[in-house]
Amino acid sequence: MAQEHKKPVERHNTTTTTTTGGGNAGMGIVVGALVVVVALLAYFVFGGGFEGSETGDVNISVDGATEPVEGAADAVEDAAESATD
Repeated sequence: MAQEHKKPVERHNTTTTTTTGGGNAGMGIVVGALVVVVALLAYFVFGGGFEGSETGDVNISVDGATEPVEGAADAVEDAAESATD
């Protein structure tokens, strides 16, 4: 029997990796949201705030505060006179 010569089998493997873009989509959403927040803050700070948010008269009364206040005007006047002398 004669020996048969077999040719070696050549094998080729090709691996292809495909990635799609869009990895920065999340960052784009975050940056967009921050821009909107800053724009809203700037509008309310520089634009005068809410429409119709005017305040009415505010009256504050504190009971028992008349006694120390009674002589305050005289004390301020005396201090001003002594400072100019």
